[in-house]
Amino acid sequence: MEFLRPASLADALAAKAANPGAVPIAGGTDVMVEINFDHRRPESLLDLGRVPELHEHGTDDGRIRIGAAVPYARIIADLGARLPGLAMAARTVGSPQIRNRGSVGGNLGAASPAGDAHPALLAAGAEVEIASVRGTRIVAAKDFYTGVKRNVLEPDELVTGVLLAPATGPQQFSKIGTRNAMVIAVAAFGLALHPEQRRAGTGIGSAAPTPRRALEAEEFLAGELDWDSPKPLNDSVKRRFGDLVAAAAAPIDDVRGSAAYRRHALGVMARRTLTWAWTEYCGGSAKCA
Repeated sequence: MEFLRPASLADALAAKAANPGAVPIAGGTDVMVEINFDHRRPESLLDLGRVPELHEHGTDDGRIRIGAAVPYARIIADLGARLPGLAMAARTVGSPQIRNRGSVGGNLGAASPAGDAHPALLAAGAEVEIASVRGTRIVAAKDFYTGVKRNVLEPDELVTGVLLAPATGPQQFSKIGTRNAMVIAVAAFGLALHPEQRRAGTGIGSAAPTPRRALEAEEFLAGELDWDSPKPLNDSVKRRFGDLVAAAAAPIDDVRGSAAYRRHALGVMARRTLTWAWTEYCGGSAKCA
């Protein structure tokens, strides 16, 4: 197995163009597990650990740009206040050691339906920055996933970053598994309130061939939430929202859970996250709980 180790983004893109089959590796939390268990044997590995451009975060035209290799631990510490939903999801990723190595870029590259970052990215309306020697393009997160562990990347392309607007309203993330962290999600759900757009964003994980939004649930909330004069949500609104989120999923039965259990769990998580987020939007007062 050939080991490629570029020292700059330009070198990394050139190496990927010359070796389209090279598998990118940064933290190695997914790729090395597959290699160690002999589930994958690539001809070459493209180590991105020394590419400084991928380990930086900053602002780009008012949005936050997170380099593809910025570890979850730094997202939590540096960006938690501005990207609370993504930080919540990051806190459920593995152990402290994994959070110091794993990254959102790695989650996107793997494109697993169970990736913890995906629901938060979808709910927040994130965009994925993709680059090659041919140039850079931006793809909405909702259009990035094409199938089970498949995405829109061409053979010569790399995920170089993620773009998100700073949160303007409450965001929530919920995940269910045998325990809260260090486990693959049986189902996960992300919710983001966007008061300036008068809408809510959603993200479903580990309950369909790809991460996806619950569009009918979002449209339903748009007609139910009073952004200017917040008032308590009726239980019927929460139940309907949960039902629509569950209906948007397409789960399967597997060793971690049944399809029926996943649908039920998504409905519960949707109701709970909506309650938490709306209560926060109301200022945490009891009248909005």
